[in-house]
Amino acid sequence: MAEPISNAGHSHKHPRLVPSGDSAIVIELGSEIDPSVNDRVYGLVDLIENAQIAGIVELVPTYRSLLVTYDLLVIRFGEMFDRLSDIASTPMDEVVAAVESRVVELPVVYGGEDGPDLQAVAEHAGLLVQDVIAIHSGVDYRVYMIGFAPGFPYLGGLDERIATPRLKTPRVSVPAGSVGIAESQTGVYPNASPGGWQLIGRTASKLFDVGNDEPSLITPGSRVRFVPVTSHD
Repeated sequence: MAEPISNAGHSHKHPRLVPSGDSAIVIELGSEIDPSVNDRVYGLVDLIENAQIAGIVELVPTYRSLLVTYDLLVIRFGEMFDRLSDIASTPMDEVVAAVESRVVELPVVYGGEDGPDLQAVAEHAGLLVQDVIAIHSGVDYRVYMIGFAPGFPYLGGLDERIATPRLKTPRVSVPAGSVGIAESQTGVYPNASPGGWQLIGRTASKLFDVGNDEPSLITPGSRVRFVPVTSHD
C-alpha cells in the first residue's frame, strides 16, 4: 500500500505545470497538505470542466495537484499547456471550490477482531483505549482525495495525539471496511487487500460499489464522521 504523503514543503512557485509522460500535465498548486490548497485543486477541476477543452481524457485530483490527461490526436502539448496555464493563473478567490456540506457517517466497531491494533495505538499514544476511540470519532474528517484503491479515502484532520507509524510488516490481507491509522492520516479500506496501516476498527458500510451510478460512497471535498457502535447489526 502507498506510503502516506509527507507534509514536508518545498520552495517551488505555484501554480507549476509539469509534463507527465507524452499525454499528461500535472498542475501543482502547493507542496503541503493544506485545506486551502486542496480547495484550489477542486476549484481548478470545476474551471477546467467548465472550459470544455477538447481532447481532455481525465482529471485526477490529489491533495495538492491535478493530473490532466489528454488525447494527442485532438490537441497538442503546447496548446494544452497554454490553456491550462491560463486557467491555473486565475486568482485564488475565484478558484477555491465551496467545500461540500455532505457528511458521510460510518458506524464503526472499534477494537477486538475488527480493530486488532487499537491497543497498540493506545500504548503508543500513552492513552486508554476508550480515549483513542473518543479522539478518533470526535472530529469530522476532510476527504482530501480518493486513491490507492477504488473508493479508498485519504482523510485529513487526525488528532496528532493518536498519530501512529505504519506496521513494520504489512498484512497480506486487510478486511473490507477496516479503519486504519498511518502516521498522521486515517482511512478506510473499501475492499479486502494487503495493507500496513494500524487497524483500529471496522465499518459494515460498503464504500465502493461499481453497480451504483456513483460507485464511491465517499467523494473528495466531503466529510467523514466515524460513529462508534457495539456491533455490525
